[in-house]
Amino acid sequence: MTSDAPSSLAEALATRTVVLDGGMSNQLESAGHDLSDELWSARLLAERPEAITEAHLAYYEAGADVAITSSYQATFEGFAKRGIGREKAAELLSLSVELAREAARQAQAKGVTRPLWVAASVGPYGAMLADGSEYRGRYGLSVDELERFHRPRLEVLATARPDVLALETVPDADEATALLRGVRGLGVPAWLSYTVDGDRTRAGQSLEEAFGLAADVDEVIAVGVNCCAPEDVDGAVRTAVRVTGKPVVVYPNSGEAWDAEGRTWAGRSSFAAEQVSGWRGAGARLIGGCCRVGPEAIAGIAGALAR
Repeated sequence: MTSDAPSSLAEALATRTVVLDGGMSNQLESAGHDLSDELWSARLLAERPEAITEAHLAYYEAGADVAITSSYQATFEGFAKRGIGREKAAELLSLSVELAREAARQAQAKGVTRPLWVAASVGPYGAMLADGSEYRGRYGLSVDELERFHRPRLEVLATARPDVLALETVPDADEATALLRGVRGLGVPAWLSYTVDGDRTRAGQSLEEAFGLAADVDEVIAVGVNCCAPEDVDGAVRTAVRVTGKPVVVYPNSGEAWDAEGRTWAGRSSFAAEQVSGWRGAGARLIGGCCRVGPEAIAGIAGALAR
């Protein structure tokens, strides 16, 4: 890292566009790991942590500046279903941050000289249910109940000192409210990223309402969308900029659709690296990919942004 490099991710966003990584699950599956378990990639925190480090390293080497940890589906409740107690679960949550840090160290040892950051993934309540409800929201829980679910995990992840908390794939403005309450006072910045369908959250709220929740939250350094169709990004970026004035984060899926019942992807990819220049022009400052977007696509994004 050079002496004039930004000291924080927020500082970097003030001066340039930052490249996010791609999908953790597809990278692990391409390496031969079975993720059919309800814990998804979080299972490998306990069973094959070195595989997670290798996946992060592949993205750093492809050009990603930020690695998102494998804690999306890692919750105390989800681990408890597998007989893992709270103390061990907390250790695994912290490990997710350390594995990404280790990948950054390995990348820099192999000659990567740019700053590398770690985002601790905080998935929605529906991710713990493992039934596709993160694409619907409206779980029948109050904001207070959702805050009580999220806060313990947020506290553990914040203690592990990631560079940012990624409040991601949020389908519902009510859950966003709970998460925004949960990050207050933790001392770690956050980004808030919704999964959307067209110009609305998956639960049906307007994006003006959804993004507006974060407009005056000091902890939030970026707002945006992820785990959505690439075609939904442009409008969301413009709305996020207009409503919040904050940097915008975007990392859509490949364009294929998730079949929750069959636990498989269907359809054709509509993701192209050439799209990112338009997203940047509209105000996006953290750009990457989500499900089914791998290191080759991230390399393409990094190249397109460099041009």
